[in-house]
Amino acid sequence: MSLQEKIQERTARVGIIGMGYVGLPLARTFWAAGYHVIGVDIDPDKVSRLTQGQNYLKHFGADYIRDMAASERFSATADFSELKACDVVIMCVPTPLDKNLNPDLRFVEETTDNIGKYLSGGRLVILESTTYPGTTRDVVLPRLTAASGLRAGEDFYVAYSPEREDPGRANVTTQTIPKLVGGIDSTSGELARALYANAVDTVILTSSAEVAEAAKLFENVYRSVNIALANEMKVILSAMDIDVWEVINAAATKPFGFQAFYPGPGLGGHCIPIDPFYLAFKAKEYGHTTRFIELAGEINRAMPNYVVDRIIKALNEDKKALHGSKILILGLAYKPDVDDARESPSFELIEQMRALGADVDYHDPHIPKAPKTRARQFSDASVELTEHTLRSYDAVIIATHHSSYDWRWLGTHARLIIDTRGVMKQIARPRARVVDA
Repeated sequence: MSLQEKIQERTARVGIIGMGYVGLPLARTFWAAGYHVIGVDIDPDKVSRLTQGQNYLKHFGADYIRDMAASERFSATADFSELKACDVVIMCVPTPLDKNLNPDLRFVEETTDNIGKYLSGGRLVILESTTYPGTTRDVVLPRLTAASGLRAGEDFYVAYSPEREDPGRANVTTQTIPKLVGGIDSTSGELARALYANAVDTVILTSSAEVAEAAKLFENVYRSVNIALANEMKVILSAMDIDVWEVINAAATKPFGFQAFYPGPGLGGHCIPIDPFYLAFKAKEYGHTTRFIELAGEINRAMPNYVVDRIIKALNEDKKALHGSKILILGLAYKPDVDDARESPSFELIEQMRALGADVDYHDPHIPKAPKTRARQFSDASVELTEHTLRSYDAVIIATHHSSYDWRWLGTHARLIIDTRGVMKQIARPRARVVDA
């Protein structure tokens, strides 16, 4: 039976490498569509919890993978050799930046080499990790060929399909978000399109892998630049004593030509702080500078500095120094109502204030203990949020506007609130002194 027939009849086995925020919901989507799915991850704890049906991505709910884990059509493993049984292999691995803001593709490269060891004829390999145009053709393809000895486009097929996950957004799922697909050749693209079409509501086939790669970067560059504009307006309008939140809401009444973006203490998540620099890196190969991208990155990365400066000035008005002050950060997650702390600006705020001598704690109802990351090794735990603990802090910083926070209660019991999200504007005459940042 051909791969096309296996895909159409849903007898193809789908291996998904990386059981994180992208890979796990993708695995569940293919499983729900009737495919046999093998989830591969190098983290033995994830594999163990998947096998037991324990969901570690809390925003999906405790029962999210229970039925899948109990099914004969799903298994989890850390053993790459089990990819031998797969007709399709999808990579959902991290693509971070190095310390110089250049792409770090080691996870893609190592994973590709492992796939190549077990690759046989008639298989389809898909990259979902966000990366610069040309990665699928110039990095993944040669490594698969070298490791397997097979011919791409004849013996096996390769495509790119960018992930479009948005953790915590309740009105969309992996199934309902339109899926872009591009192959290294027409057969690869059509096979990938057919596969996703059996699991995702809308699939758009682009002319090449490079178009799909570039489209993903364009999406996040667009967001990064517009958020940077909102952040720059925030700094300028604050100096003019003009409410940036009211300005944005007023501008958003225009029914055309304007989309509202909102400022904050910095950028978080895996996509927007990182992805634009992948395009900036690739552009340099062609002799071009990406001034919008780099300027947006500078503005967004400077926002934690701006917030800390506002904290220092607010404490000075209370005749206090940041050094020796007790500070509480509300929210370690990078966005509301999720347990995702990847690239969260809260980490930068904590590090900067501790470096200046402050005693800093955090509270986050979704993150009881700070996760270890590639860049940071925090061991902090979320403190209890009570009237007594609130009063013990010299300043409370609203970094993430989780819906479970009671802003009126906070405004009643805190002394000084530094609001980076504009949420306290909904509270009339709070007892606490509120400073926008």
